[in-house]
Amino acid sequence: MNKGERAGEGALAINVEQGKTYYWCSCGKSSKQPFCDGSHKGTEFKPLIYRAKLTKRMFFCACKQTNDQPLCDGSHNKK
Repeated sequence: MNKGERAGEGALAINVEQGKTYYWCSCGKSSKQPFCDGSHKGTEFKPLIYRAKLTKRMFFCACKQTNDQPLCDGSHNKK
């Protein structure tokens, strides 16, 4: 699968709630980063569904290059 365009250069810290579902933007076009706003329509990309197991702060990828979608793995630091 192709990786989306960069929407940022670092992780976005989000406080997630246990049991809540989040839709991570995989295309990089959403204006509501790191989450989907439907901007992927007409492309090969679809949002990735993330269901929070715990209420806590999570670090979602904004560069869209992570190998641990939807979470940041530091790929933005690799050139």
